[in-house]
Amino acid sequence: MRHPGGTTTSDPFATAQVTVPATVAESRSDWPTLKRLFPYLWQYKWRVLLAMGFMVGAKLANVGVPLLLKDLVDTMNPKGGINAQALLVVPLGLLVAYGLLRLSSTVLTELRELVFSKATEGASRAISLQVFGHLHALSLRFHLERQTGGVSRDIERGTRAMRSLISYSLYNILPTLIEVVVVLSLLAVKFDGWFAGIAITALVLYIGFTIAITEWRTHFIKQMNELESVAQSHAIDALLNYETVKYFNNEAFEAQRYDTSLQRYRSAAIKSQTSLSLLNTGQQLIIAVGLVAMLWRATQGVVDGRMTLGDLVMVNAFMIQLYIPLGFLGVLYRSIKQSLVELEKMFALLDRRCEVADVPGAPALDLVPSSRKGEGAASVRFDHVSFAYDPDRAILHDISFDIPAGKTVAVVGPSGSGKSTLARLLYRFYDVQRGRILLNGQDISQVTQASVRAVIGIVPQDTVLFNDTVEY
Repeated sequence: MRHPGGTTTSDPFATAQVTVPATVAESRSDWPTLKRLFPYLWQYKWRVLLAMGFMVGAKLANVGVPLLLKDLVDTMNPKGGINAQALLVVPLGLLVAYGLLRLSSTVLTELRELVFSKATEGASRAISLQVFGHLHALSLRFHLERQTGGVSRDIERGTRAMRSLISYSLYNILPTLIEVVVVLSLLAVKFDGWFAGIAITALVLYIGFTIAITEWRTHFIKQMNELESVAQSHAIDALLNYETVKYFNNEAFEAQRYDTSLQRYRSAAIKSQTSLSLLNTGQQLIIAVGLVAMLWRATQGVVDGRMTLGDLVMVNAFMIQLYIPLGFLGVLYRSIKQSLVELEKMFALLDRRCEVADVPGAPALDLVPSSRKGEGAASVRFDHVSFAYDPDRAILHDISFDIPAGKTVAVVGPSGSGKSTLARLLYRFYDVQRGRILLNGQDISQVTQASVRAVIGIVPQDTVLFNDTVEY
């Protein structure tokens, strides 16, 4: 709507336009993202600490298994004279202890899952609710410019990424690090420094190789996923427009387009699989060389009499126990990086500044209802109001009018003249660039938005239905 004397030229009052925040790629690195995640988990600090205790216990039990295997093998290979009864009783006791250690490791792991699940789901609920509430606090401008599907995907992927990040870091990486430290300490204490040195060298090479190759092959994975989406889009477009394809006799052409996209996807998939094979081969080569070096050193110790046959078995069991979880390191590294990216996108929604916000300490709108007609109703006044959605096109310019309490007023004008804008400004979906809007003599920018909207009723032009019951 325009004032009778107004124009449609651009106006300097439009300086209140909001700058969109920086993109996710520019906003933060990985570490600040992780730091923002900690407070949500720390609400359940006792559960987190208890789960960590169970995790440490499970790993200590897991490390104890090779130690029992060593004692079991040494007992079955006696060097002195031991009677048959003792030879039978001792291994039986060790076997029972071996089984109990295995069982305790599993039980402690499940207890960790049970205790920590409430913390994980609680943190997920808290952050989802915070994002949801923040999105409702953003101005109408954001919601008109956004892609609903994109925002909902960012929230869904962000909450899923938080669960994945916690699972990968606390359930996979941290337990493996604890086990590595304990095993290396045992090797250094029980045997000479060569064993710990070989193990550390193999681990460093393994981790470095895995991260380097994973970073390199990420490009092929992204390309493969993009080309798969292109192929699916071609197929869906052709099937959705089945009638049009028939009209133009283009079945063969659409099939050729689909086949071309499939060929491109096939080429990218082969590159991805080749790089994965290279990763797996390199990992197994490092593991094999490390194991051979460790066992060669242990075999020398057995021959020289410095080590027992049980020590050889224990060293082998330790190394296999360490390298099995490391086999998933490439997948874990890529998944963690992806989870961090998705979590950053969700945090970027929280970082969006509210264009329309209550002033600090804003009171509620003072509107006393009355049973007598016309009394207690709110008068409406637009006082020299100017507003523009875009700086180059003023919608309202120096508009002034009064609506007395209890009166009916019709606003008439062509499409795009600003009729809906008046309602949006009255609801304070946007702040005016100039002038004031008064309800019952009170500037709506100085009272809470909730109190303003609570006293206004509207019948929207479009019928809006929620996917819920009529009672909703």
